[in-house]
This record gives sequence, structure tokens and C-alpha cells, in this order.
Amino acid sequence: MPIATVNPANGETLKTFEEMGADEVEQRLAAAEAAFRSYRTTGFAERARLLDGAADLLDQERDDIARTMTVEMGKPLAAARAEAAKCAKAMRWYARNAEGLLADEHPPQADVADAGASRARVHYRPLGVVLAVMPWNFPLWQVVRFAAPALMAGNAGLLKHASNVPQTALYLGDLFRRAGFPDGLFQTLLVSSRAVEGILRDPRVAAATLTGSEPAGRAVASVAGDEVKKTVLELGGSDPFVVMPSADVDRAVEVAVTARVQNNGQSCIAAKRFLVHADVHDAFIRGFTARMAALTVGDPLSESTDVGPLATEQGRADVESLVEDAVRRGATAVCGGQRPKNLPGALSNGWFYEPTVLTGITAEMRIHHEEAFGPVATVYRVRDLDEAVEVANDTPFGLSSNVWTRDPEEQDRFVRDIEAGGVFFNGMTASHPALPFGGVKRSGYGRELSGHGIREFCNATTVWHAAEPADGS
Repeated sequence: MPIATVNPANGETLKTFEEMGADEVEQRLAAAEAAFRSYRTTGFAERARLLDGAADLLDQERDDIARTMTVEMGKPLAAARAEAAKCAKAMRWYARNAEGLLADEHPPQADVADAGASRARVHYRPLGVVLAVMPWNFPLWQVVRFAAPALMAGNAGLLKHASNVPQTALYLGDLFRRAGFPDGLFQTLLVSSRAVEGILRDPRVAAATLTGSEPAGRAVASVAGDEVKKTVLELGGSDPFVVMPSADVDRAVEVAVTARVQNNGQSCIAAKRFLVHADVHDAFIRGFTARMAALTVGDPLSESTDVGPLATEQGRADVESLVEDAVRRGATAVCGGQRPKNLPGALSNGWFYEPTVLTGITAEMRIHHEEAFGPVATVYRVRDLDEAVEVANDTPFGLSSNVWTRDPEEQDRFVRDIEAGGVFFNGMTASHPALPFGGVKRSGYGRELSGHGIREFCNATTVWHAAEPADGS
């Protein structure tokens, strides 16, 4: 895939970039290692000052970078602005909280004495240069939720971003430089996926984090495993959205639409499978279908647009293939199910797809097991809580989940039995810097955000001091 900005709203190639050669990659690896060796000794106050500066710049430049994101990958402009604001908020959260999250831990004195020590503690130290392989769907947020904690922990970062968001990638490298971080500490590498293995095998790279597809995760994890290097993987999901009889169905319908079509349906934590109890199924499907069909599909730069194009032509083809397979095997598209007609002008060349609701899903259909990365919802009628849990878990993924019930016993049961990294009750799954984010099964391993995230790329160092002899000798 060429490194280029191609506007998905009209298919126009706006700018292309040359891939960095081996000599330039080598220079950047050397610069990252040198910057880390110096930066690792800085205090939290200095790191926080720099990160706050990056947040200030991002706030000042929010409109410009939002427009860049929209042009590069098609998210509605309002969503792009919100993404930039969220990134600045996360930077400030880590600037305020990193020192406390990484404070030395002191075991109970009785345990210290039992270990034969006069005193002992756990001290967190940065690992080094971390390679971040990031996707295009949240081109700013996916990077910042790694970079903010990693830099506050004292690490350096190398960013290999998706090839279709090069201008956003270059902006990020420049942002941290302009904020005053040392030269080389956070750099963007304009390289293809073919270069990742060589970079990851370089001894100056200590660890890697990847958000992306399952095949990409497997490739990075296998190389890192061979090199015995730490990895964190977030590989997508097919999140259930369960609606039980005690739910506020009208509110559930309203949130379900946003949960499915956020970011044009291209979100790992978007609700994708809607499991609705038989008692409220018909009311839910009526409201949900009506709201999905009423969404405005069009130019993502327009403030009135609800759903923009898919980010790539292949992405739309993948969604079409899943829907066509389901319909061929007996599913019903109660709304959508095709490319929108009568889009004006150059938009007719864009990679748009209608918001779609499918019913009658069976296990033989690909969409039952595969992630639909576009504005396509599958709705299931379930008899009871047991069937809801069974269908919710009938997926290779386990990123997050949404459950609508006001029954405390049902809530306890879902927390116990749903196989996912998160359970969100009566609301939409969302990431926040104070809460750990990540999944189980083929959604990956490790956690981003919160104290769990900042410690992923730290060396938890045991510091042990011998007990003095009783006689003082």
C-alpha cells in the first residue's frame, strides 16, 4: 500500500510520500536510543511540563488537525474535533497523574522482614525505545493513548502509522518536538509494513505496541516473541450490545445508533451485535431501524453529516462481502445493505456504504464470527439471559461489551460470564485515561490507559536492602 493521502470521500489522491530508506531509519533509531538515555533521568515535573505543552499546542491547532484527519480517513469533522480534544485531555491527565501511578510500592513491613530485608520496595523504570504500530481509524487518539503514558514513564517512541494517514503521522512527530521534547524522543517513521520486522528486531528497540488487525498482531507478536520483547496488542472486536426487559428501551435505541455508527462504524469498540430479549425485541428493532435509516450519509466535512465514507476502498469491499454473504444465506437487510445512490458530484466516487441493519443471523454466516468494520449492525432475538450470554461469547473476540439492564442480579451475572475486557451497563463503551482498556481472546492482550497502561512498558524493579545483624556487627 503506497504512503499517501487519498480522500475517501471522492477517491482523489492528494499527496504521496517516499518511504524512508534504510539509512534514514538507522539514523532515527540511533537518535531514539540517544534521546532515551538522557530523557530517562528527567523528573516527572519536567515530563509533565513538556506533555502539557503538547496538549496546549493540540488545543490551539484542533481545527486544522481535525480537517487533516477527516480528509485522510473520512471521519465526520465534528468527530475529528472531538478526537483531538480527547487527546489533549488524556495528555493532561497523564501529566497530572503519572508520578502517583508510578510511585514506589512498599510491601507490608512484616513481609519485608520475612524476606530477610530491612526495607524493600518496587520501583518502576522505563523500558526504552518502544515501537508503536498504529491504525488509521482513530489516527490521533490511538497514538496519544500510547504516547502520553509512555513518555511520562520515561520511554522513547517510534511511530509506524497506517500508510493512508501520513500527514497525521507527521503532525504527531512534529507536535512532540515543538512542545520541547528532546530531538529523537518521539519520531514518525514513514515506512511500509515490510520494514516493521527489521525495526522490531533491532536491539535498540525494547518493546512494541500494536493496534490493528489480527494478522498484523500475529506478525508482530511472533517477531517480538522470537526476540523476547514485550508487546501489547489490541486487535479489534465484535462487541455485543445486550438489551434486557428492564432496560430503558428508548434510551437503548438512541445509544445503540451512536454505538454502531461512531467513526462511520470503523471502531474496535463499536457495538456490532445487538442481542435483544424477546420481550423488547420488536420495540427495539422498530426504533433502531428507523433511526439508522434516517442518518445522513455524505461529505464528512459537512457539519450536517452523520456518516462519512469508509476509509479505504478495500474496507468497503470487505463490508459488502460480509453483507452479501449474510443475505445470500438467509439474513434480511431491514434497512441499508448497499452503496448509497444519488450522492452529489465527486462524492459518487467515494467509498460510502449505507447504515445497515441485518436480522435473521445464523452461525453459518461469516458476519456472525467476523468483525464488520463499517456501519452494519446485526440484531438477534434472544430468549433469556442464558442465551444472551451464550451468543455474546460466541465470537473469537472479547474487547468490550454493552449491557442494558437495571436488574442488579443480572448485572452481576453479566460481569461474571461475559468474556470481554469491559462491561458497560446502560451506556456506550468508551475509553477514558483513568480506566484500563484492552481485551481477551483474539482481541489481544495487555492494557492501555490508567495505571495498568503506563506500567506495561516499565520494568517493575525489586529493591531489597539486607537486614542489619542484630548485634550491629
